[in-house]
Amino acid sequence: MKTKLIAVAVGLVGAFALAPVVQAADADAAQALAKKEGCLKCHAIDKKKEAKSFTDIGKKYAGKADSEAKLLHHITSGEKVKMEDGTEEDHKIIKTKDVAEQKNLIAWILSLK
Repeated sequence: MKTKLIAVAVGLVGAFALAPVVQAADADAAQALAKKEGCLKCHAIDKKKEAKSFTDIGKKYAGKADSEAKLLHHITSGEKVKMEDGTEEDHKIIKTKDVAEQKNLIAWILSLK
């Protein structure tokens, strides 16, 4: 019995050690960056403006394996986006090159699901 408990404990420790680290987003810093970068001109947190809300974006990408990569590409590439009125325009590229700030913004958006 004792051996089984030790084996289970070792297995749990190993599972937690290998699990991806999920870092909580700093919501205040993310919102400050969104404001500074002009994201709030078209996006609101929880309602539609000229573009989808951050909450709707978080829901769209929730649970998808490539969500972080897709959002990072979206905010750094300037790709075409379709606006609510059907027009297309280049998405604004965020100016910060600080990867931690970019990842925090993405983590915050994904947390809004």
